[in-house]
Amino acid sequence: MNSEQKTSSTLLGTVVSIKMDKTICVQIERLVPHPTYKKYIRKSSTLLAHDERNESREGDKVLVVSCRPISKRKVWKLVKIEGRDS
Repeated sequence: MNSEQKTSSTLLGTVVSIKMDKTICVQIERLVPHPTYKKYIRKSSTLLAHDERNESREGDKVLVVSCRPISKRKVWKLVKIEGRDS
């Protein structure tokens, strides 16, 4: 048998909401070029991540990793807080 390791994807984003228990809402921003004009446009998407100890606050830069589905929309886990917004 061939044993292949699965690589889990990680994303860096900003916490925008901490209103839920053990769940944070993270906004991911990326730059994509416009197909015709080639100008870079800032696009963003929000995702829910599992925060077991409720340690993050709004405005924090966090690193999240994909995991098994925890609930209907929550398939990411908080790995660590990169920077704290004071």
